[in-house]
Amino acid sequence: MSEPILVDARGHRCPVPTLRLRRALEAAPAGGQVRLIADDPLARIDVPHFAASIGATVISTTEEGGAISFLVSKAS
Repeated sequence: MSEPILVDARGHRCPVPTLRLRRALEAAPAGGQVRLIADDPLARIDVPHFAASIGATVISTTEEGGAISFLVSKAS
């Protein structure tokens, strides 16, 4: 599998991180992955909700240095 598409949305507030994730997932092939990095605390809620609403899967969520990293897989 290829490397995930990287979307760095640090410094942006809701809804920008989710909108950037949406664009990246639209561009990704079926089964492709996107890594979103955000520092908006609301992303913890918004990203999983958005992913579920479009049939994508949040594979992992990690936090480091005040940023949250989501690895999201597009539906096959």
